[in-house]
Amino acid sequence: MKNLGIILAALGGVAAGAALGLLFAPEKGEKTRANIREYIKEKCPMIKSDKLEEIVNQIAAEIKD
Repeated sequence: MKNLGIILAALGGVAAGAALGLLFAPEKGEKTRANIREYIKEKCPMIKSDKLEEIVNQIAAEIKD
């Protein structure tokens, strides 16, 4: 259970960092999404690619709203 909390905290940090990065990013569209994808891969290498895409899509949707 302790590991789950650590993983959730890491994912929350990644999401917050990516969201802030999107807000202040000079690039748009696919380039920004690719940057988010690479950042998450670097910080949380244990995430599977299908989950990674889901997280990237969620972050992009939150920023658009």
